[in-house]
Amino acid sequence: MSVTTTTHLNFRGQAREALDFYASVFGGEVMAFTFAQGGDERDTADGAVAEQIKWGGIQAPNGFAVMAFDVPPARAYDAGTDAVYVSVRGTDPEEITGYWKALVDGGTVRAELAPAGYAPLYGMVTDRFGVTWVLDVLPPYNG
Repeated sequence: MSVTTTTHLNFRGQAREALDFYASVFGGEVMAFTFAQGGDERDTADGAVAEQIKWGGIQAPNGFAVMAFDVPPARAYDAGTDAVYVSVRGTDPEEITGYWKALVDGGTVRAELAPAGYAPLYGMVTDRFGVTWVLDVLPPYNG
């Protein structure tokens, strides 16, 4: 038996846009299922909006995976402050730098991508959707 974890991001009407953006950064294709496709009507108890995302996700060939949905208007939603960081780790500095450059477009750099005492490269950015990403290059393992 094996288990994997996937970060699930919640949005208020921006899930499709965010998934499209993340697919452009990391690769993979967006899979999305709207509230209308699920049979939810605009007048459901939680106010689901027909064209918004009930379930969406990306599974990229490089191993990147993320899920997302739009919290319906009648449900409480608070993105919070630093509630979650999405960590992207790799061994190729060029690959990590490419992701970094895409994520900082329209975002806020919280720590520049640069060498750190514990990693050849480390950086933190809050993207244009309010999601905070931690990117780093794994140091070589010296046993």
